[in-house]
Amino acid sequence: MQEKMDGGTYAPKGKAAAVCRPGEFPVGVIGLDHGHIYGMCNGLSEAGAEIAYVYDPDPEKVEQFLAAFPGAKPCGSREEVLEAPVRLIASAAVPADRAGVGIEAMRHGKDFFGDKPPITTRKQLAEVRKTAASTGRRFFVYFSERLHVEASVYAEELLQKGTIGRVVQVMGWGPHRLNEGTRPAWFFDEERYGGILVDIGCHQIEQLLRFSGAENAEIVTSRIGNYAHKQYEKFQDFGDCTLQCSNGVAGYFRVDWFTPDGLGAWGDGRTLIIGTDGYIEIRKYIDIASDPEGDHVYWADREGEHHVCASGRCGFPFFGRMIRDCLDGTQNAMRQDYIFRVMELALDAQEKAVRIEK
Repeated sequence: MQEKMDGGTYAPKGKAAAVCRPGEFPVGVIGLDHGHIYGMCNGLSEAGAEIAYVYDPDPEKVEQFLAAFPGAKPCGSREEVLEAPVRLIASAAVPADRAGVGIEAMRHGKDFFGDKPPITTRKQLAEVRKTAASTGRRFFVYFSERLHVEASVYAEELLQKGTIGRVVQVMGWGPHRLNEGTRPAWFFDEERYGGILVDIGCHQIEQLLRFSGAENAEIVTSRIGNYAHKQYEKFQDFGDCTLQCSNGVAGYFRVDWFTPDGLGAWGDGRTLIIGTDGYIEIRKYIDIASDPEGDHVYWADREGEHHVCASGRCGFPFFGRMIRDCLDGTQNAMRQDYIFRVMELALDAQEKAVRIEK
């Protein structure tokens, strides 16, 4: 339960479903600054990857990682991992440093899997795009709020069946618990984490595009604020954004760092999808005051009212698809242009945001 109280250490586990032969897909890990690396490596391992090498300048972080992935070889430098015989480099370095790791990985002939946000500036986005195009390597992102949530996988299956008709609007809520005492200094510095609409807003933008089925979107309005943490001048604890999708779907999301101490999860993350014939609500991590477990999907359609707990039903297919994309040269897990557009929209939202707190 303690892990679920802290989003920084939350690392879902699923059922093993290997998509490759043993030893066919070795992975190197560079940068252990965020606990998401454990969820990333869990998903990769369950899909058949081998977590083979790891480097971080902090030996305590490496020791902790090896306790979870004892098969990994600790390395003395980033270069040692980059030059190792691996297919993919995974990284949860400081957000502002992730693009640099990805660029180095691609230049070394490896595909890359970065924690979100993997890009924090326009300059980084341009360089990552250029490097991916010139090397032919892939740059994947761990959008965990959809990819590592079975309720989201189940809801997408409902959408594909046409359960609620044509999608009209997608709204997302991404509250997080701050756990201030456990956060490093970079966490409160916009230049290092990218700003709230880049950092946790990119999750919501990715879901909006995916659930709406839109190829593109534009930012209509965005807002940011720092209501309760004035001691950190470069921190934002609230943000929201309205988007208009290219296929006519309306979008809105809100993100914040105001999860109360009494909630039994690090955030009551939800998505509401409105359709012409019904609606779907995803309650990702908890069903407040009802069920401490997450992965609840509620929907109403022409047939009636429905509820399913999707935990253990769907698994996490993204990881296997990503591995096969790397091995087969396909783009079934997530298209490269789609990933870059998500991050471009997140940067747009952050740059255009109006500061609103008094």
